[in-house]
Amino acid sequence: MNHRLTLTLLAGACLALSACQRSPDPTAPEIPKNETADQFVARVNDEYRALYPETTAAQWLSSTYIGDDSQLLAARASERWLTKLNAWIEQARRFEGQDMSPETARAIQLLKLKTAMPAPRDPEKLGELTRIATRMEGTYGAGSYCSGEGAQRSCRQLGELEDVLRGSRDYDRQLDAWQGWHGVARPMRQDYVRFVDLVNEGARDMGYADAGEMWRSGYDMSPVELSAETDRLWNQVKPLYEQLHCYARTRLQARYPGQGDVNGMLPAHLMGNMWQQDWSNLWDILAPYPNAGSLDVGAALERQYREGFDRRLAAMDTLPAPSGLAEEERAAQLAIATTMTRRAEDFYTSLGMPQLPDTFWQKSQLIKPRDRDVVCHASAWPMDLADDVRIKMCIKPNEEDFTTVYHELGHIYYYLAQKALPPLFQEGAHDGFHEAIGDTIVLAMTPSYLASIDLVDTPEQSQAALINSQMRMALSKVAFLPFGLMIDRWRWGVFDGSITPENYNSSWWALKARYQGVAPVAARGEEFFDAGAKYHVPGNTPYTRYFLAHILQFQFYKALCETAGHDGALYDCSFYGSQPAGEKLWTMLGRGAGQPWQATLQEMTGSDRMDAGAVLEYFAPLQDWLKAQNEGQACGWSAAAVPEAAAAP
Repeated sequence: MNHRLTLTLLAGACLALSACQRSPDPTAPEIPKNETADQFVARVNDEYRALYPETTAAQWLSSTYIGDDSQLLAARASERWLTKLNAWIEQARRFEGQDMSPETARAIQLLKLKTAMPAPRDPEKLGELTRIATRMEGTYGAGSYCSGEGAQRSCRQLGELEDVLRGSRDYDRQLDAWQGWHGVARPMRQDYVRFVDLVNEGARDMGYADAGEMWRSGYDMSPVELSAETDRLWNQVKPLYEQLHCYARTRLQARYPGQGDVNGMLPAHLMGNMWQQDWSNLWDILAPYPNAGSLDVGAALERQYREGFDRRLAAMDTLPAPSGLAEEERAAQLAIATTMTRRAEDFYTSLGMPQLPDTFWQKSQLIKPRDRDVVCHASAWPMDLADDVRIKMCIKPNEEDFTTVYHELGHIYYYLAQKALPPLFQEGAHDGFHEAIGDTIVLAMTPSYLASIDLVDTPEQSQAALINSQMRMALSKVAFLPFGLMIDRWRWGVFDGSITPENYNSSWWALKARYQGVAPVAARGEEFFDAGAKYHVPGNTPYTRYFLAHILQFQFYKALCETAGHDGALYDCSFYGSQPAGEKLWTMLGRGAGQPWQATLQEMTGSDRMDAGAVLEYFAPLQDWLKAQNEGQACGWSAAAVPEAAAAP
């Protein structure tokens, strides 16, 4: 998965700044006497809707105009939001133990879980927390790796460093780019230590053992049950991942003799992705049958971008000056980014969903501005809980960003489908649902669909072409699964104290080894903060949602294929253009968080249980092929074989 942000950056950064300060808000209206629980929920929904746009606007500016001023405004807006939310949570205590309708009880429960970042009661600590959170996000967004001296000195931000991992096959260049970005996170380390202390204090004030336990309480099941559920799902898909890992390692060993593995694990800098969560960029190395039809979507997008740029230049009487040339190049970049987004919109509208509002196109950030630092990490934003919806990306013409756009529009259509709901119910059935919608659409981007929009050749009907297609999807979907699990395994340990600041980095790499079979080629000591090189850690976005989404999307996909009348192998289904499938999906989106997710899943799929059976059904041909390819190989790895300084204590 590449980006895979969130329910929105707002839920992770703004609402995540909601906390538990018990101090009264001096600007708050007087609480009505004899207010019933129903009246309280109605009032909260009204006040929530009125306050929401101010906070989101400040956060939007902080992410798209990074600077001291915008960060100050964002922190102050978050403090105001926190104070209000904390007041609501305190007021809700009046109704504990009272009889009330199930809908009202659910609304009050969701209100108490509106935060991923609980703050302490002390107003000074609350303010400190918002400043730290804003500063960490700003540090990430403005982060650059600088090398060289004097006139030879150059600085590169994340996007440029990702381009190296994506396109270069030079071992040393990739290592330099990977190490360069991971060094950017070092200054966040002390901020993060303090951040953990503050959110844990806030969680304890709310009655939880720590912030991790609070996170695990938002799934209509106990924290212990949620942990067991993720273990069960991982064990279902682990054998498939192990076969893919073995195959990738063999190919890397052939491509980089003597350097293609680290004691049986995959070298972190050679996987085509900064965090090894998506291996799609290694298609040139991992393609099973290079001559069995082209599935190189990235090359097609790059070609379309270059052709558009060339057309712009050809239309001019004379070549412009360098500044003018840069403007023409930027216009071409915006054009291809808009085309990619329009194609994604077309998939949703083919299902009967509405076109995106005009304001989406006017206000979204589709490409990286030339004049300022921004947070490029892809995210979707509901700005006013109504029609002002936006995405924030720095789109480039490659397959990773192309599928990311489809993913982000899944969030956008979730927001639009539930805008008539009370604000407290404008959430996913659980956060994994929100992340699964766009990826369900990505599963329907079959070779036939991609050919219909001129991104690949007309697909061959052969076993080799099938395996190519399955591999293309597995490098994104299957490769991601252990990564989706290990980030919160690390944070749960940080929050509960089993991972201390003295072993942040060693524990990070021990978990990377255990779950992903990935290792750095050189020891990474505790002077580094490699967890902070992944946006969701300094951005404080819970990550288990992404793992659950990678299970749920296959369940949703199978249900929509059945609704569309697909008759054949699951992997061969595209429900593009199916109005019945669109109606089923839109109905689910419109439920929001108004009922337990189990009921919503039952309506959608016929089962109230998350299950990886559809994942295994989809990839059955590839799993059989991988087993045959890996026959005779010593598959598996030892998690204890991490370079010494990064070994678990």
